[in-house]
Amino acid sequence: MGAGDPDAAVAFVDRFQRRVYGMTLSILRDRGAAEEAAQDTFVRAWKHAEAYDSRRGSVAAWLLTIARNMSINMLPRRRPDPVDPDVLPALQDPAPARDEGQLTPVSEPIRAALVGLPADQRRPLVLAVFYGYTAREIAELDRLPLGTVKTRIRTALHRLRTDIGAGDDGSPMSDEGQR
Repeated sequence: MGAGDPDAAVAFVDRFQRRVYGMTLSILRDRGAAEEAAQDTFVRAWKHAEAYDSRRGSVAAWLLTIARNMSINMLPRRRPDPVDPDVLPALQDPAPARDEGQLTPVSEPIRAALVGLPADQRRPLVLAVFYGYTAREIAELDRLPLGTVKTRIRTALHRLRTDIGAGDDGSPMSDEGQR
């Protein structure tokens, strides 16, 4: 693709379009905006393909970083009615209508575990996961030390894994892993 091969570009888009669109939709929560951000992501990847360095990470990580940044840059003009991150887990409909192209909703056990987190852990986790904020941005927003925000996110993730019975990689824990 870096050499400008159109066939390589088509194969590249086919391979990564679902992941890129999923990333942009999870941040923007608007299909039109997510499609625009995904398209802009592929255009930027096409234009800057020669800048990709395999020593710095995988192609997917590079592309999803571009998608995340494109989406975050679109947030200020695309979020006319923001949702308070403290109430977001409670607003999640446990069984929304399924629609093609819709992201998989948060499962009931995860939603319940999110609601069960202490507010000081839930807020930074929701801001990071659902809104795409970095730990530094959350620290500035909440006027907290960066280390405190990182610890709260890490603690919240660990507690969620424990509450839903998942291992560190997200897979269900075996009886041996639950000791």
